[in-house]
Amino acid sequence: MMKTYLEIQVPLRSDVSWFVELRSVCHHLPVRWQAGFFHITLAFADETPEDINLYQVLDKHFGTLDAQTLVFDQLDAFTTNSGMHIVYLTVSQVPQSFLSVIESVRSDMKNAGCVIESDFRLHVTLGRIKDSRIELATVKSYVESVSIQPFSLLLDHVDYRVFRGEILYETILNT
Repeated sequence: MMKTYLEIQVPLRSDVSWFVELRSVCHHLPVRWQAGFFHITLAFADETPEDINLYQVLDKHFGTLDAQTLVFDQLDAFTTNSGMHIVYLTVSQVPQSFLSVIESVRSDMKNAGCVIESDFRLHVTLGRIKDSRIELATVKSYVESVSIQPFSLLLDHVDYRVFRGEILYETILNT
């Protein structure tokens, strides 16, 4: 068994004004900021049988899918099961068509033998705080003080990869 995940890359730049302001506002918090490679995890498989090939499952969903445009408009933070705080960017109005594709592919991955324990939460991780002495409310108060103007990004690059490892499947969505 191995851990794998399915992601859609997010072409986000770290030099945009709201992101610079966010890092400045949080400068005294021990945030480990994401250094590029921004993405939305569509499915994280805690266990993936090594003898299955998900190429057909993934190609069924992404082979003819059009690139997705999402309007990012919100910053927030949450705490993971391990106690780490995640500072993230998200979308307040997720297109139902996008959610439907994600639900279908997650279901097909499970039916193929993948164990997916976490629910889908549309977010782009911007930074992580591993210090458990810092309360989530504190992190949220800083993050929510930064306002962003809604902006659209075209998402067209999907990868399925081994956790901290090689790419098993990659596709560019129709533009």
